[in-house]
Amino acid sequence: MSDLYQLSITVNDTEYQRAIEPRILLSDFLRHDLDLTGTHVGCEHGVCGACTVLFDGHPIRSCLMFAVQADGHHIQTVEGLGSPDNLHVIQKAFWDAHGVQCGFCTPGILMTLVPFLENNPDPDEAAIRQAISGNLCRCTGYQNIAEAVKLAAESMRT
Repeated sequence: MSDLYQLSITVNDTEYQRAIEPRILLSDFLRHDLDLTGTHVGCEHGVCGACTVLFDGHPIRSCLMFAVQADGHHIQTVEGLGSPDNLHVIQKAFWDAHGVQCGFCTPGILMTLVPFLENNPDPDEAAIRQAISGNLCRCTGYQNIAEAVKLAAESMRT
């Protein structure tokens, strides 16, 4: 067993101190050590986008990063967006526009869209599709997802 690394990380505004093996991926740390299972692991190669989280406000693939690389940083997962009683505007829009089918890709898409909509308050469909082009969904043709993003953008502007 390798030496343990003392990790200090903030996830969804909660600070954590953990002794971990340096080889642990951020996705595995979130899922197994913190029980934040909304971060999904699909391809484990950074291609599908299911493991996308926000790293200091920027979307990253958590399956491509070691947890020790996040030491001292802020991570936001889908669990940090909203709650069942108080959905984030993007979550509400996905619900209202039926932007979810099986839901496996949804957390990664949502985490990709948070900074996208903050920087693009009135995106057209081409911009929306470009923004989520790194998030693969095997269930949809992305039409309801694009409609949900338009709805979320409208809600955020008003």
